[in-house]
Amino acid sequence: MYPTTPNVSNSGQNPFAVQKEDEIDLKVLLFNYLQYWPIIAAFMLAGLACAFLFNRYATNIYKVEASVLVEDDKPSLGTDLFETAGFGLQGKSNIENEIGILKSYSLAEETISELDLNVEYYHEGLVAVTQLYDKLPILVSVDWSHPQWVGGMFRLEVISGDSFKLSIADDGFSVYNPADPFYKTKIKNPALGKSLYSFGQEIRETNLNFKIAGIYANPGDVILFKLSDTPSLALRYRGALSVAPLNKQSSILTLSVETPVRRLGEDYINKLMEMYLNRELDEKNRASESTVRFIDQQLSGITDSLEFSENKLQQYRSDNNIFNLSQEGAGIFERLQELEKQKGETEVSMKYYQTLNAYLDNSRGGELVAPSIIGVTDPLLNSLVNSLAELQAEQIRLKSNYSDQAPAVRENSSRIANTKKQLQENVNLALGNTRNVLADINSRIRVIESDINALPKTERDLLGIQRQFTINENIYVYLLEKKAEAEITKASNMPKNSILDYAKAGNIPVAPKRSLNMLIGLILGLILPVGFITIKDFLNTTIEDPKELEAQIKVPLIGMIGRSLGDGLPVLNNPRSSVTESFRSLRADMTYLSPHKNNLVILLTSSISGEGKTFVSINLASVFSLMGKKTILIGLDLRKPKIAEDFNLSNDVGMSTCLSTDIPWQEAVKSTGYPDLDVILSGPIPPNPAELLLQPKFGQIVKEIKQAYDVVIFDCPPVGLVSETKEFFPMADISFFVFRQGYSKKTNSYILNNLVEKGGVSKIYGILNDVHIDRGYGYGYGYGYGYGYGYGNNSYGYHEEVHIPWWKRAIRGKK
Repeated sequence: MYPTTPNVSNSGQNPFAVQKEDEIDLKVLLFNYLQYWPIIAAFMLAGLACAFLFNRYATNIYKVEASVLVEDDKPSLGTDLFETAGFGLQGKSNIENEIGILKSYSLAEETISELDLNVEYYHEGLVAVTQLYDKLPILVSVDWSHPQWVGGMFRLEVISGDSFKLSIADDGFSVYNPADPFYKTKIKNPALGKSLYSFGQEIRETNLNFKIAGIYANPGDVILFKLSDTPSLALRYRGALSVAPLNKQSSILTLSVETPVRRLGEDYINKLMEMYLNRELDEKNRASESTVRFIDQQLSGITDSLEFSENKLQQYRSDNNIFNLSQEGAGIFERLQELEKQKGETEVSMKYYQTLNAYLDNSRGGELVAPSIIGVTDPLLNSLVNSLAELQAEQIRLKSNYSDQAPAVRENSSRIANTKKQLQENVNLALGNTRNVLADINSRIRVIESDINALPKTERDLLGIQRQFTINENIYVYLLEKKAEAEITKASNMPKNSILDYAKAGNIPVAPKRSLNMLIGLILGLILPVGFITIKDFLNTTIEDPKELEAQIKVPLIGMIGRSLGDGLPVLNNPRSSVTESFRSLRADMTYLSPHKNNLVILLTSSISGEGKTFVSINLASVFSLMGKKTILIGLDLRKPKIAEDFNLSNDVGMSTCLSTDIPWQEAVKSTGYPDLDVILSGPIPPNPAELLLQPKFGQIVKEIKQAYDVVIFDCPPVGLVSETKEFFPMADISFFVFRQGYSKKTNSYILNNLVEKGGVSKIYGILNDVHIDRGYGYGYGYGYGYGYGYGNNSYGYHEEVHIPWWKRAIRGKK
């Protein structure tokens, strides 16, 4: 007695399928890739080899670092008042501005010019070239006042101690014109007029002018060198330099550059910091230089007056034989001399205020003089002038790096305007006060001058001449003192910023990153084949994955048939093969699909030709005959008959003969030579196969055959190509739709689904034929499987032993 038949719905899920957890899908994905493990391993080894070669021959890059301490300005007296009043005076250096200055093009250009880096020398190795910096074998002197070839590489081969051969190593040359340094013209096919030269000889070509001196070059040496113009080098080094604060709260800036030549990087950063500090010092000295110029202008006028008054005094004393004043005259002179000294200093201050006022009115640059040098002790005025000088110096530095519309430049311009406005008000106030002081001194002098009139004429005249001489002398001495103070101030000026650490290169290269490159090579070696396999699977339009086929069709996938190499009758010729076992498994499943049936009609079709429905039909009939069932195979594919070839029969009489003539079907039956297995071939190909099969006579023949045989198998034409197959489904107890792995298109599943949903076909199931692509499920070639996964296990002893790869054994061990 057979067990109760499960309720099979063609539109539902496979009742025989065992529900798997999601982790099985991950295993399937993994082992799908593992079948290509030799290719993946080869790519990974190749990736490691490429990374090793890259690490071996790549040029080592070192990081050179230095640090600069940016000091904050100490606010002068009164500066905080204007800060709170909204005038925006800077009491603290802007770190971002200092970074911008250090990374400026102009500073890089000055540094390149000082170091003379316009010629780069290289040594040609077996695989790569190495840049030379110290102990150069040759020295190239370039006349940069003329146009030059830049960017390309020259090759110099030493012939002897006096001569060499010069050639073009690559053609990446452009013409640098000093008249237009930022625009270069590309040279096509550059060539030298001659190749042999002598050391020290001037090499002149069109847009080319330089000399080469040999230092310690030996015959046979090959040196490569490249000419680079200063603007291009400045842009390159500017881009290579990194400047960043040590941390958010720190005013220490870290300068770094990555270079293959450590000494070159150290020299560049050290020189850059030196030029940075020199620029700051030059800006500080500008105020002292302006003061000295102002004093020199005043001295130029007073010197002549002093000489004239001195000569006049000597001449008067000589002519009048008088050398000293009387006691009364000396007292008056001392009082008058003190007032005249005050008047002279006040007049100098007045001239300073007037000069400062003109400076503010006309916005003249480079002439701002510190008030303290002139003797002005007003702390607020000193603070404003110093702040204005610093803001203007900052503006010069900013404009050398940014445009006038840059936010930093515009903000600093606003500070300068506010400071000038406040300074103008203070200067005007100081001018008024100075005029009042000068008027008071003049009134006091007039009082003393009335006392002079009481003196004798000779003494009165001597007093006047000596008075004039003393006035000029006091002013002259006073100006000399202030000039000395200004020069001392200039000499004592120091940059507010300082070098904290000079440039130093690390011993460990930052590139190439050997471990990272090996890892990248390994990952790329893994990703490339895996990606190719993934894309190949994604773009694959054929059915390969049984799970995917199960998900696509609306009926159960009842069985899988392995590949049979070169044998169309594996069930009869090799009964212990795994393919035969898969047919036994399929035969066993039919007892559940159609129980209590003494006579069984089985129909097999497919979507297109070539999917193996005839192979399945023949071997399914054979497996039934092996268990003693009287079985007949009927070939209904009247267009492309194939059954006769497998049994070595002649297709002279068959179903087409019975339907088109009065020959009874019994005469069309042919013995296959195997017990319990007969066959009715399709017969000669008729001109109207569809109409022939749809005759009522065919139905009568089928009824008679069912009475004579236990199992009847229809080998029908592909339902996706012809229409008559649809008429045969009602005659069958069980129908099978055959797919072929790696051959059938995924869209073929729609044909089967339409048969179920629109054609009303019931009791139809899917079969996957020619299973030979292992997608990681462990089915493998020849492992038949009925639902329940138990019919094809080697432990039953039905198969020949098959060698299974280790990764398949591993997954089976986990099942």
